[in-house]
Amino acid sequence: MTYAGPMRPPHPACDSAGVLQIRELTKSYRRRTAVDRLTFDVPEGRVTGFLGPNGAGKSTTMRMILGLVRPDGGRALVHGRPYAELDAPLTRVGALLESAAPHPGRTAYHHLLWVAQSNRIGRGRIREVLADVGLADVAGQRAGGFSLGMTQRLGLATALLGDPPLLVLDEPANGLDPEGARDLRELLRRLAGEGRTVLVSSHLMAEMAQTADHLVVIDRGRLLADLSTAEFVARHARARVRVRAREPERLLQALIAEGIAVTGMADGSLVVEGVGTHRVGAIALARGVTLDELSTLDASLEEAFLRLVGGPR
Repeated sequence: MTYAGPMRPPHPACDSAGVLQIRELTKSYRRRTAVDRLTFDVPEGRVTGFLGPNGAGKSTTMRMILGLVRPDGGRALVHGRPYAELDAPLTRVGALLESAAPHPGRTAYHHLLWVAQSNRIGRGRIREVLADVGLADVAGQRAGGFSLGMTQRLGLATALLGDPPLLVLDEPANGLDPEGARDLRELLRRLAGEGRTVLVSSHLMAEMAQTADHLVVIDRGRLLADLSTAEFVARHARARVRVRAREPERLLQALIAEGIAVTGMADGSLVVEGVGTHRVGAIALARGVTLDELSTLDASLEEAFLRLVGGPR
């Protein structure tokens, strides 16, 4: 199954400051601060990845955005207002939370029909979102028999039902197979291309690297980074070079003598950290070592993320 659906015209902007604004948001449970004076905006027309290690405060923040948890301080504003004050909220915000689950006795269609009727949304929209998430062929099946991946798709269909300009998605790729993850990635990027604001949390760094234009990274409830994905990787991942030499041991010792971090790989190559190809080539030339390969390794989002938050917990 693949996600389908025509490209819609750009969604109208709701205000110049952005659809979703977080201001000094704070929440504590007993002696533990889950979210600590968190402030950021989520840009329109982009997929923003909301990242952090387990226990960082991502889910608590999303629940405060949606009015499910009362903050101790600060504000989460959707279209300039708290979620609880929105008229027809499903048409303003589409949400998918990990703990959400449809009634097992309802079919996919009737689950969406119940949500549509309770929010004054026309029936015609149901078939559209089922097609969008790849569930059109199983619309008549009961949700209790769905796999985790199919349940995730139905949750996403529910989030899309009101055609909202803002999506808040907590681990939407959970349970999806590789095809489903690819389809989700394409759908989120299409929705952002229509001008929507998409905030998505995930622990799948490879998926976020291909999906998110922008990143908000938190740890222990505090903001660590708020910038484009490319800038985040460039700033926090170390330069790495792969080199193959006719005399790898001589080159290895020469690099170590220069105080350069180097790792020998099983295939006989060396991976050098912290310096560029020019420096490695110069050292090899000075020692008379012939090189067969000298290339830069692309930095990864996972590496950058772990360097930022991967210290002692």
